[in-house]
Amino acid sequence: MDPQKRSRELAVDIVSKLVEAGFIAYFAGGFVRDLLLGKEPTEIDIATSASPEQVMSLFPKTLAVGIAFGVVIVVIGQHQFEVATFRYEDTYLDGRHPSYISFSSAQEDAQRRDFTINGMFYDPLTENIYDFVGGQQDLKLRLVRAIGSAKDRFAEDRLRMLRAVRFATRLGFRIEEHTAKAIQLYASSLFPSVSMERIWQELSKMAEGPRPEFAFIMLHRLGLLATIFPDLHELSLEDIEKRVAHFSYYPQQCPAIFYVHAVVPEMGIKVCQYLKTSNRDIKLLETLLNLPKDTDLVAWAHYYALPAAWLCLEVLAASSQDPSFLKEHEKRKQHLHLHIERITKKKPLVCAQILQEHGILPGPNMGELLRQAERIAIEHNLEDHNEILKRLNIS
Repeated sequence: MDPQKRSRELAVDIVSKLVEAGFIAYFAGGFVRDLLLGKEPTEIDIATSASPEQVMSLFPKTLAVGIAFGVVIVVIGQHQFEVATFRYEDTYLDGRHPSYISFSSAQEDAQRRDFTINGMFYDPLTENIYDFVGGQQDLKLRLVRAIGSAKDRFAEDRLRMLRAVRFATRLGFRIEEHTAKAIQLYASSLFPSVSMERIWQELSKMAEGPRPEFAFIMLHRLGLLATIFPDLHELSLEDIEKRVAHFSYYPQQCPAIFYVHAVVPEMGIKVCQYLKTSNRDIKLLETLLNLPKDTDLVAWAHYYALPAAWLCLEVLAASSQDPSFLKEHEKRKQHLHLHIERITKKKPLVCAQILQEHGILPGPNMGELLRQAERIAIEHNLEDHNEILKRLNIS
């Protein structure tokens, strides 16, 4: 069975069990938004009137990962579902987390959510939509609007400012006027409330969306981009537009770090440390930035053997808009393909064992001979190790 279909069936079973036990239970948030937009929902969160303890008593396997906030994970086989008790949240003291929560009704729970399009509920048993915040109307208007007071919502949780941009650019919506003004008001206070790890997560999701260039332009207009990257404080909107103009030419599923680097090229590889990215992202950006010199065939053979080499060249081609860029690399790569294959498989034509058979002892001299052998093989396009040994004056 299709995994998404199976996941939805299991989520309906959870709701049914909660309802049979006398509780209210709905699908919540993004599921309802995507359902009404005609998109296939990817995640199903469940909101209920049952307390965390009552949820845990109804299901044999649960994880109390967020019980302090009324959240329990229900585990069924390989599937996990977040089940949250309807709640009211008191004052946020750190710009990210409420100081106190109390359990409440669905209507009150909707009021503490971020945006109207994320604040609706869906009853999968009756197929009724429960909209206490005007989310359906804003979906029709294609608006991202904060629930209640936009200033209050962003004062509570500064991360919501980035989420507003992500939802707007992912869905092709506008940010409602008062919501946008509140973001501009609080943009400079993003730190220290929001960790760099969470900022990188949001930037990554924006970069992986359908129009990442719009996301970075919107971040600039709202004052968030210069807050995240102070080096961009003096840049104009036109400058940012130029830096993102080629994004639509990037290869599909292009890693987010390449988009961010294009926006802040001044930072170079340091942007990875700054954003606390993964080691994979560091290696990707190093591959992009460390191109060999044009005439060094040995360096190019080793470069082409790197897993991300061609992806990086496609990104550079998109940036340069030079139609001959990839053709030249394809021609060189084809010329070097046998050597690239050997490098990939780590099978040099002349290895340490062959040199030892000819009386060369391990040490600095052997290392230098191995490097010379590799250069001779590639520069003269040789495939016979005896010919290489001959050129090394080894018999």
